[in-house]
Amino acid sequence: MPPPTARVIVLAGPSGAGKSRLAERLALPVLRLDDFYRNGGDPALPRISSGPNAGLTDWDHPDSWLPDDAMAAIRRLCTEGRARVPVYDIAHDGRCGEQDLDLDGSPLFVAEGIFAQEVVPSCHDEGLLALALCVTQNPAVTFWRRLTRDLRERRKPPLVLLRRGWALMRAQRDVVGRAVELGCLPVHPDDALAAVHELEPAHG
Repeated sequence: MPPPTARVIVLAGPSGAGKSRLAERLALPVLRLDDFYRNGGDPALPRISSGPNAGLTDWDHPDSWLPDDAMAAIRRLCTEGRARVPVYDIAHDGRCGEQDLDLDGSPLFVAEGIFAQEVVPSCHDEGLLALALCVTQNPAVTFWRRLTRDLRERRKPPLVLLRRGWALMRAQRDVVGRAVELGCLPVHPDDALAAVHELEPAHG
């Protein structure tokens, strides 16, 4: 692999914690890792095995996502400065097209998503990682932000979203723990902003 000309800032954390909002505030190119979900008809999709949503696709399980495709895009962005990436429509459980992501010479870019922590070890080992953060807030705040966003965007039926949100709120500690285990630093969004701004001078 050619030497990198750019490095990635990974933003992991629970759904609704503020990753996308933080990425916008950073004003850097953004790779949306949630666009690497499997299509809804993929037979490899995991299913929820128990509880009120039993039988439905488990979109919060890492197996619902394509980490190899995501890493391939990160490598191209780091070494070539551009990549062809998918566009995913969560409301319809599938890809609705592709787009070109061009770093336009930026030495840093952001990769954010609910499975972002899964790419941290590979990015670190391959010398592509600038910083890995797990954005986290009070679970009740995260629950409300996630629910209002998902209802506004009509991602799933309201009852499914409410049940999913409750389950995710209970699992938030485990999500953060997994991200820390894989190399992320847990931070509040405001502290994350400061950490990235401290990093930027070193990368020009």
